Order: sequence, then C-alpha cells, then structure tokens
Amino acid sequence: MATKKSFDCVDMKRRGAEKVQAKLTGMSCEQQLEYWRARTDELLVLQRTVVQKRKAS
Repeated sequence: MATKKSFDCVDMKRRGAEKVQAKLTGMSCEQQLEYWRARTDELLVLQRTVVQKRKAS
C-alpha cells in the first residue's frame, strides 16, 4: 500500500534552485560571487546564533 508524502525534499531542492537561478540571472560573475559571499556571511551569523542559544540552554 502506497502512502502519500506530505513532504518531498527533491521538489523542495528544485524549487530552491529555481529561485536562486532567477536571482542570479543577468548578474555578472563578480556580482554572483558577491551574492554568494553575502549569503555565506548570513549563514555563518545564523549558525553562531544557534550554537550560542544551544550553549545557553
């Protein structure tokens, strides 16, 4: 008996990739690099925040 999935991670990955591609369309190589640097910095801040909250708990 097959069950219906409530969450499809492959679909989520594809939709995310489409959103990123739409943002990068028309950007120069340098602009794309800056986009990824900024996103990486945001992720690092978020990770540090989560770690600090876990340590405080």
